Amino acid sequence: MFNRNRFLRRVAAIASLSLVAGCSLLSDDDPDSQGPIVVGTTSAPSTLDPAGAWDGSWELYRNIFQTLLAYPNGATTPQPDAAESCSFTDSTSRTYRCKLRAGLKFADGDPLTAEAVRYSIDRIRAIDAPGGPAGLLGSLDRVRTSGDREIVFHLNQPDATFPFVLATPAMSIVDPDDYPRGSLREDSSVHGSGPYELESYEEGDKAVLVRNDTYQGFAEPKNDAVTIRYFKDSAGMVKALKDRQIDVTYRGLAADDILALQEHDDEELQLVDGTGTDISYLVFNPKDPWARQPAVRKAVAQIVDRGAIAHKVYKDTVDPLYSMVPKGLTGHATGFFDDYGDPSVPKARKILSDVGITRPVPLTLWYTTDRYGSETALMFRELKRQLEDSGLFTITLKSRPWKSYVVGYQKGEYPVFGRGWFPDFPDADNFIAPFVGEHNALGTPYPAKEITDRLLPHARAESDRARTVKDLEAAQQIMVDDARLLPLWQGRQFVAASVDISGGEQALDPSTIMMMWMLHRKTSW
Repeated sequence: MFNRNRFLRRVAAIASLSLVAGCSLLSDDDPDSQGPIVVGTTSAPSTLDPAGAWDGSWELYRNIFQTLLAYPNGATTPQPDAAESCSFTDSTSRTYRCKLRAGLKFADGDPLTAEAVRYSIDRIRAIDAPGGPAGLLGSLDRVRTSGDREIVFHLNQPDATFPFVLATPAMSIVDPDDYPRGSLREDSSVHGSGPYELESYEEGDKAVLVRNDTYQGFAEPKNDAVTIRYFKDSAGMVKALKDRQIDVTYRGLAADDILALQEHDDEELQLVDGTGTDISYLVFNPKDPWARQPAVRKAVAQIVDRGAIAHKVYKDTVDPLYSMVPKGLTGHATGFFDDYGDPSVPKARKILSDVGITRPVPLTLWYTTDRYGSETALMFRELKRQLEDSGLFTITLKSRPWKSYVVGYQKGEYPVFGRGWFPDFPDADNFIAPFVGEHNALGTPYPAKEITDRLLPHARAESDRARTVKDLEAAQQIMVDDARLLPLWQGRQFVAASVDISGGEQALDPSTIMMMWMLHRKTSW
């Protein structure tokens, strides 16, 4: 049997040896010597406009746009980036003031002022794009400016998490001259103020980033250029790494490829294993005649074997998850295990028969083919097997590429569909709030007034996040009782790279977004 603990120890040893070998060379880096660092990922942007995306597009935004706050290397709370300083100015966490750095400019030379910040935030709410980030701004009442450098956010309720919201790439600052107020920008030209300029972009293929010499912020780029290549699957990405066509992979490594990299005696590659808070889950559509029924959802929850998914499909590179809030965050609970225990067909049959359902329930499960890694299709086949082997369900599987998949779930076309979540910020609130309410990150309304109107506001009023546990646990229990969302697993972050690349272990921020500027080449041994 696969020994996960032994595996992780060996991976850590590989990473440690590789990193120690390069530690004494950091001051000798010559970023111009060998061309751009090429990074591979299976997570391509869905749009280049920050007002339109609440998804993996943020990985690109973090590197080409600025936000008022962000996460310097090692930070777990937001620190000023475009801002010189930010703080609450009252004791109730309802007024938040930021002062910009002096002389900020966009990459094309236009000035970045307080008005540009206000415009960027107001534009998100004005467009309110389906599946976009407007839901993050639920506590914002209005934004006002004073002069060219001061921005004041007035909140409609106390919200100690608001600085975390401002640090998300969704709040990227855009140039009012380039981005229309009421609609998303459609072209592929981008002028941000971040560490890099987007020199060129080919959808689904690559993004070419070059150092932005006008950038002012905390980042200290260790390279002059990065090219991001987008792959359809892990196998193609790993082949490109082995063939030296790319230098680093940072999203979408399949379990088999992780194991092969760990076991293969290749002195040219390193594998870095980091803690992850990404999760995978199922969404039940309340418009579907079967998925809308609580008994059907609870019967699925009673049958699904998370342990089998983690072991058989993901080779123990993920952990079973029994709450939408992952392990490691204050407020994590295990409600689905506490209420349902181990998978049980008799219990599921009783749940259905108690409401008069005696024949197999037909459900169609949808997944995306190119977003969450190569195992996604295998996981849904395993879910189909588990549910059909119970004799209680007949399952049809369907799939689409991410770009059309998003449109489908936003239109409510899927009875049950799979989603993944990489956190906006490292707080349990961010694994609850984005999924509830009429407007949420799922594009599927989930009214839950006890959560949205009482529990979350009460928790957000508490600046000491350790004192929010009771409210957060109560919110999770409501989600368990509803079974509208079914958590499946919690992942880890693996970065595979050539041994001449350093910085991979420091490049992931608390939301597991890669800060490309931390990557650099070793010039000698």
